[in-house]
Amino acid sequence: MGARDDALTSIEICAGAGGQAIGLHQAGFKHLALVEIDQYAAATLRRNIAHRDGWEFERDFCDVIEGDVNDFKPMVQLDKPVKFLEGPLREKRLDLLAGGVPCPPFSHAGKQLGKDDERDLFPQMLGLVDELLPKAVMIENVRGIKDDKFGEYREWVMARLQGGMATDPVTGIRQMYEGAGYEVCGWKVLEAANFGVPQLRPRAILVAIRKDILSGQKFNWPVPDARVTTVGEALEATMAERYQPFIAKGGREGREAETALKQWRKAATGVAPTLVGGSKKHGGADLGPSRAKAAWAKLGVNALGVANSPKDVEKKDSADRDLFRAGPMLTVTQAAIIQGFPPEWDFEGDPSEGKLPGKTAQYRQVGNAFPPPVARVVGEAIAEVLRGARPEGVPSGN
Repeated sequence: MGARDDALTSIEICAGAGGQAIGLHQAGFKHLALVEIDQYAAATLRRNIAHRDGWEFERDFCDVIEGDVNDFKPMVQLDKPVKFLEGPLREKRLDLLAGGVPCPPFSHAGKQLGKDDERDLFPQMLGLVDELLPKAVMIENVRGIKDDKFGEYREWVMARLQGGMATDPVTGIRQMYEGAGYEVCGWKVLEAANFGVPQLRPRAILVAIRKDILSGQKFNWPVPDARVTTVGEALEATMAERYQPFIAKGGREGREAETALKQWRKAATGVAPTLVGGSKKHGGADLGPSRAKAAWAKLGVNALGVANSPKDVEKKDSADRDLFRAGPMLTVTQAAIIQGFPPEWDFEGDPSEGKLPGKTAQYRQVGNAFPPPVARVVGEAIAEVLRGARPEGVPSGN
């Protein structure tokens, strides 16, 4: 295999539990490194790569790096990829550098401190672009970064990539930037519900492609689907599975379960509000603020918490809370389906959480994720350009 393979290679920072990684993998990218600071999300990545069918490349050649992206040194730090690359990573060798940089600096749910938020990792992402000079760059963030108040900051990010006048966010000095040799193909807001995700989740995505790669080609943004997937369609199989043990008991309990399932089916005909990941500093997991909880209630879902998995319901004696009180709560798996994850994707959690072992940490990974179907369609559009730039018979990286 080695450097002669024609795989499209990628490195992703702020990888979380793998939402973007799954989508890019489905688009044909092979990951050389996934960088994530959260120990439970990093454990989720390692667990799935270790046993998922189709992830054999990553098992052999991908480093899951648990640590601060500010300390990430791809030219010297990578281990497994060296076997594929037949040596250290060199500049211009990587096909795609991607990252869902932290959203709190720009989120409407936060203080929107932007460049003044210590969690702003755009400068580090741009530093990695300068170092690696990948063929393409994909950066994902919340819709809030497109607000007028961040116009000057967006101008600076784009100038760093493609050149132009911009104001340095640290010094406040307006200056001409040479750029890193890229063309910014757009910084667009894509609505996840338009791409098969049963959830309203607008994400701002920047795509930039090196000018020598783009030469003569056009990057085409993905076209929205005509049909929307509802919560009921997405969760039908898992919700029926949860109620079935109680229906099978028959009698009054069985009838109550049948009624509850029918009521949920009747209500779950719309698209879900945006899932939120929650803060590590505040409480357990629920499905969002009051407005979101009200929207969930219209879909027949109790949003005051996250349900135990079906195998744990009886053990924890939580059936009333999880299924029958003001509608069913979602399990972590169901929340992940709403986010666009494959149902079989496993999430690691914190076993020290007491009454709810691992569940809160698992749900936060889901709530903070980038929907895989959106990453896939953008990844496919990028891959089309990258493959179009290859001379016939010449593999990736040459």
